[in-house]
Amino acid sequence: MQTPAAFEPRGRRPPAAGSRRLRFWSVRHARGLERLYAAFEAVLVRLAPLAARIGHARLERPAAAVEGAVKSALFDCRMCGQCVLSSTGMSCPMNCPKGLRNGPCGGVRADGRCEVYPAMPCVWVQAWEGSRTMTGGDGILQVQPPVDHRLKGTSSWLRVMREKAPAERTG
Repeated sequence: MQTPAAFEPRGRRPPAAGSRRLRFWSVRHARGLERLYAAFEAVLVRLAPLAARIGHARLERPAAAVEGAVKSALFDCRMCGQCVLSSTGMSCPMNCPKGLRNGPCGGVRADGRCEVYPAMPCVWVQAWEGSRTMTGGDGILQVQPPVDHRLKGTSSWLRVMREKAPAERTG
């Protein structure tokens, strides 16, 4: 069956089992990656004034390219622009062939495999397992807003930088 995920081109087959090894490694090591990301986020927030001076629009393409390369390798990221890896056990929900962002469908097989692609483990089963190892693992219980498809391909790192940086004091 060639049903594409929400962020895959029509007719694209799911990745081969061997290509998902690093993604599964990321889920198994979710707690360590959670710590690493917390440190990285702190650096991003400190760099926010510099990024503002350079201009977020000028940084968008290079930042998205670097983010895409890193997150694609580690998490099989689809660059939705609204990353929720820290809430989903380091398992990217955009890998779900049905594009489900808030939990598994009713068709998860008894062995934890995907209804659409039986050879693929369910993204949400993986997410639950990864979240149980994380300090902030209960974030998986929070309902995520629908995907804003206008943000596809943009850097969520820059968005986090803008949102979490303290406002510049004037005057």
